[in-house]
Amino acid sequence: MERSFYFETVTQYNDFNNHETLHPLVSVIDFSKAERRTGSKMYFGIYAIFLKEAVCGDLKYGCNTYDYQEGTLVFVSPGQVIDVENKTDLYQPSGHALVFHPDLLLGTPLAKILDSYSFFNYRTHEALHLSERERQIVLDCFSKIGFELRQSMDKHSKKLIASNIELFLNYCERFYDRQFITRENANKGILERFEALMNDYYTTDKPQNIGLPSVSYCAEELNLSANYFGDLIKKETGRSAQEYIQNKIIDMAKKRIFHSHKTINEIAYDLGFKYPQHFIRLFKQRVGSTPNEYRLLR
Repeated sequence: MERSFYFETVTQYNDFNNHETLHPLVSVIDFSKAERRTGSKMYFGIYAIFLKEAVCGDLKYGCNTYDYQEGTLVFVSPGQVIDVENKTDLYQPSGHALVFHPDLLLGTPLAKILDSYSFFNYRTHEALHLSERERQIVLDCFSKIGFELRQSMDKHSKKLIASNIELFLNYCERFYDRQFITRENANKGILERFEALMNDYYTTDKPQNIGLPSVSYCAEELNLSANYFGDLIKKETGRSAQEYIQNKIIDMAKKRIFHSHKTINEIAYDLGFKYPQHFIRLFKQRVGSTPNEYRLLR
């Protein structure tokens, strides 16, 4: 029977990994101190960032060929589940982790912007793959946080710990930007699949049954999280995924307006709009004229 663990507090996760709790709301984990264990499913009520070894580790993020082989960062936010691949054989966990409870950040500037770090909602196969230099920067950030945890708590402790977590997350944003660039060929493949997905969508009855293609629908079809998909499209095209989809819909609309004798209302329904006036408003916003005015141009 599959074992499951629930980690609602930092202390629970420390105990699981044979770690002393220096602060009830934050911890830096060295997995070499943990006892050998078998695979299990883990439910998190805390934030966790895992620095895993690149030899595919034990987290189920897939054994892909990575651009950078020295380490991998996996981000988990409260409410997420991590499944560990090896269910029966004992293994020794390796690597490091930073875990913290959302309450740690209450009253800090980081609390107001934490949701802007979209990689917390990426899927595990969209992990961040690090160069050796980047890995050392991550370990240095962990070391600074660990240093603060070993000091006597004073009025500066919370601010310094939160500031170092924010510094670490800002580095992660930089590293992800680098990864989007270094994986340009793979990203182009995703863009091509996205384009094909949009074209195929309008050769089926999905617009009538589902409606307009959403960002979450496209991401799911491409086996990506909505956040990762949106960030990738933004980096590659300079436009949001929603803008990209809307532009594609407008291109489809232009062709149907010119090459169809259907009414504007019929075209709107065919494209997946529930209300024709929404289509007319979007078309005028993007094209500068109404669909009927555009039709008169031919």
